Amino acid sequence: MNLNITLLPGDGIGPEVLAQAVKCLRAVEETFNHNFSYIEASIGAVAMDQTGSPLPEETLEICKASDAILFGTIGTLKYDDNPYAKVRPEQGLLQLRKELNLFSSIRPVKIFPTLLEKSPLKKEIILGTDFVIYRELTGGIYFGEKKLSADGTVASDLCEYSEKEISRITHLAFKAAKNRMQKLTVVDKANVLETSRLWRRVVSKIGESYPEVALEFLLADNAAMQIMLNPKQFDVILTDNLFGDILSDQSSAICGSKGLLPSASIGNDYAMFEPFHGSFTQAKGKNIANPIASILSAVMLLNHFGLNEEAQAIIVAVDKALRKNISTKDINPSSTYGTSQVGDFISQNIIDSEDDFNFNYENIGLGKSTII
Repeated sequence: MNLNITLLPGDGIGPEVLAQAVKCLRAVEETFNHNFSYIEASIGAVAMDQTGSPLPEETLEICKASDAILFGTIGTLKYDDNPYAKVRPEQGLLQLRKELNLFSSIRPVKIFPTLLEKSPLKKEIILGTDFVIYRELTGGIYFGEKKLSADGTVASDLCEYSEKEISRITHLAFKAAKNRMQKLTVVDKANVLETSRLWRRVVSKIGESYPEVALEFLLADNAAMQIMLNPKQFDVILTDNLFGDILSDQSSAICGSKGLLPSASIGNDYAMFEPFHGSFTQAKGKNIANPIASILSAVMLLNHFGLNEEAQAIIVAVDKALRKNISTKDINPSSTYGTSQVGDFISQNIIDSEDDFNFNYENIGLGKSTII
């Protein structure tokens, strides 16, 4: 297969972890006789330094011309610590999602067996955890009108959703649940928010077309608690932009590190793949960042194009690295391996094998046939 992949390293540890994902894709090319081409573009703080914009027009055009986008991380302390900044790196990512209409964030939460002891939660609580969060990505409070009074003492952010925005991701979530354990949990704050009540009405109506899927609703605060108390109860979680952002980051704690979980941002025409974690600017250039989330993002990219055998080969190599304790210090505090060494080991162990280790993302609704 020939694929044109745009690389957006971004800020902080983004370039370092993304480089390891590319190593693995190059190994897949060689092992399975594919041809992937890569073009790099700037976004975020690095783009602001170069052009003044967090999303240069050239970057947007490069993304639109590609088959898929592999993203690093975005944001720096320079802007995080400045509440007066008019333009922020994260605006580049939000604009990119909007321009490409990447309305669905898909975030699987699944733990490698070798890491059960690394979780802050008890093994008996997390054993068997396997759920996926569908987060609406281009609407809600992040994209609503923002106001600040003239004297700077009163601010507001508008949270707004349309039936269309809710419907399109709801169908994706129901289709994913139908192919999994047939349970869909909608997380909201319908007790206080009108937007949440609209979500409930729209999802309930659509649910009538998916009678095989059990539908339940949870308030966001209760959902946050249940994810920690009994994560195995969840199959597919559907929620809005704000709650999805918070709950997916919280869910990464189940695995013991935010450096382990990947995500996909999907629309009708474009797809982008990125790690859960942030830019971790303090670790930039120190060769200590965990690259596994970025590498598993490449796995989701391969699954998206039906390259499931190739994706599984990377997963097997990741599992081998974890079993041999070839990991960064966030997983193993006594480790002497850095970002690049972990990436080297995983990429060098990607082979066309019949290994029966089963840990994949095929069933979370990434196939193009699921996009509506």
